[in-house]
Formats: sequence, structure tokens, C-alpha cells
Amino acid sequence: MDIPGLPARRAALNLIDAVLRRGETLDQAAGAALARVRGDADRALTRAIAGEVLRWKADLDALIDSATRQRLPDDAKPRAVLELMLAQVLRLETPAHAVIATGLPLLTGGPRRLAHGVFSTLMKREVSLPEVPTLPEPVAERWGDRAPAIAAGLAAPPQLDLALRDPAQTAEWAAKLGGVSLMPGHVRLPRGTAVEHLEGFRDGAWWVQDLAASLPARLLGSGEGRRVLDLCAAPGGKTLQLAAAGWDVTALDISKRRLERLKENLKRTGLFAHVVQADAFKWEPETPFDAILLDAPCTATGTARRHPDVLHRIGPCQIAEMAELQAAMIERAAGWLKPGGALVYAVCSLEPEEGEAQARPVALDPAPVASGDLPEGLSPTPEGWLRTDPGMLTEAGGLDGFFIARWRKAD
Repeated sequence: MDIPGLPARRAALNLIDAVLRRGETLDQAAGAALARVRGDADRALTRAIAGEVLRWKADLDALIDSATRQRLPDDAKPRAVLELMLAQVLRLETPAHAVIATGLPLLTGGPRRLAHGVFSTLMKREVSLPEVPTLPEPVAERWGDRAPAIAAGLAAPPQLDLALRDPAQTAEWAAKLGGVSLMPGHVRLPRGTAVEHLEGFRDGAWWVQDLAASLPARLLGSGEGRRVLDLCAAPGGKTLQLAAAGWDVTALDISKRRLERLKENLKRTGLFAHVVQADAFKWEPETPFDAILLDAPCTATGTARRHPDVLHRIGPCQIAEMAELQAAMIERAAGWLKPGGALVYAVCSLEPEEGEAQARPVALDPAPVASGDLPEGLSPTPEGWLRTDPGMLTEAGGLDGFFIARWRKAD
């Protein structure tokens, strides 16, 4: 019979292995890893342990190395188990005796004794983690001067952001839910909030959407019945925004599974969109659109606060592959615009190859982002683009990293 709590720790170990060895996302790995974990609380604990290990891995490894005469190999199981154990004590405030009881059974023989000795040594030293996580070296080099501020924004998982169906009710919903608002149509709540039990969920008064992720659709303004294409629409936050703003929305995505989630959200909120499952490189619209929102496939490094796996599995190859795809999608989308129509391009990536480098060659008229379009504390770049990262608005709880640009097609 399993020790209580052991399946969650074993699953966390499998999650981390899937990310580091196979390059899977935490979401991709979760199905198999969580199959034997019972109960929502233990499932949440599994994800929390894995997330904290990936967020603080460099610093956890530094502590482990400080307590061993001979450095453990990077892929040694005792190292992985020690990372799990230390993350629980130092980040999740799990009592050391509970960590030992659920961590050491993951090992046998000599490796178990080694892990016990290293963990006990570090506990006697009363070690702690730095205030800011140390980024993996390749990531820090890639992000350059921005790296320290971004790292500071990754120190803790994000709070819960809600986008409101009716922005005019912002103050009302902030008061009802006990949250704060950083701009109309937005409410922020403490992390750990059980979404399904909150007032307004069943009525479709709001949906979960990071503040930065809500900005691209906002830049298209009020629809007044005009036609907009939400390209790569699933899971649907931007589709809901556009429909709520009065646009006649066509929501296109290649994934049937993700579109099912979009349809569920449309039903819950009482909003409408024309949902199309198709490959954007094979599909053709019958008539041009008044506006197009291209939230392009990307490396998603801007979501590192909630998905710290991106710190370890994204590199130059993935960035180059995504950049090539994005350039092709921008060119294709631009051809579907009516004269005078607007195109908004967005990626939740911190990589300039996926943002600034994509925007420079676009052969449309710039429609610069204005400060008035943005939450207080954010400003457009000199080019009229928007670049956000997790190091911004930290006093208010931070936000994801995005690049957003807007253009109009000449009349």
C-alpha cells in the first residue's frame, strides 16, 4: 500500500522528467503523470511541486552541490528527488518530516542514504533560496539586459486574472469578488482561488485571462457588428472579448479539442461566434474581414510565471521554427483584410525573433499603440508596438510577457 502523499511526489518526479528529458510541456505530461493521483488537492500539489522545482532548479541544484563531495550527475535520480524535497520545504513550506516520509521512498539502497544525508545536512544549515530565481544560463544570455527584471517577476506563480463580459460592471465585480482592477474589464484575485465556485462563473459574467493576454483584442476596439477573424482562436479568451465588444467573430483554429473548450466558454457566457476548424494555410475566407487578430503560435516563453517548463525546453531551434511559421501567417492574414482593415499581431513570447523581428517587415501602414490603450504603468515602444514581460507591474502582481503590434491596410 502506498504511503499517503507518495503518489503525488512520484507523479511530480515524472512530470519533471517529461519536461527535462523529453521536452514535453507540463500540460502534455500531466495526463500520464497524474493518472494514479487521486483527488484534486493531491493533483494540485503534484503540479505545484513540479512547477517550483522547474522555477528554482538552478538554485536548488546549487544547494545540493554545496552538500556533496562529488557532484551528482545532472540526470541522477537522487538529484531529482532532492530537488523535489527541497522545493517542498523551501517553497511550499511542507514540514521536513513529511518531506522525508514521502521523498526517500522514491529511492532505494545507497541513493536513499545519500539523499537522506544531503537533505539532513542542508536542513541543519537552515539553507534558503534567493529572493529571485536564477535563470538557466542559455535563457539569461538570450534575454540579456532584461533577464534580471524578468527573473524577479518569475519568483512566484501569478495571481488569477479575470476578463469581464461587461467592462461597465468592473467596480461591481471587483467588490463582489474581493479583487482589484488594473483597467476596465479586468479583475485580479489571489492565486489559489477555486474558479468554478466564484460568483459569476456559471452565469458567464467573466472568464480567466491574463491581463497581458487581454490587450491584443482590446486594441481592436468596439466592433459595432463588423466582421473580425480570430486566427488561432482556441481556447477562446480573445474570441469572447471580441464578441462581447460587438464584433461578428469568426473563430478559426486547427485543433478540434481546443475548439470544444472554446464552444463551452461561448455557451457559458452566452456569446456567439462562427467557429471554424481548419488549417489556416489551407482555408480561405469567402470575403475579406474588417479586422484580424492573429495570436500566433509561439514558444510561449512569456508565460514562464505559470509554465516554468519553458525555461528548460525552449531553445534556438524552437524559436527559429516558430519565427518562420509566424512570418508566413502574418503574410497570409494581411491578404484577408478589407481596405482600411486592422491587423493585430500578438505572441506570448519574450523572444525578439518572434516579436520585433516579425513586425519590422510587415507591408501595412502602422497603427501605433497609444498609452491610453494600456493599463497604467505600461507604455508603447518608440515604434508604437507593445512589449510586456513578467518584470513589469510587479507591485500590482505582474503580467505575462507579450509582443503586440497593430497595422491598417491602405484604403
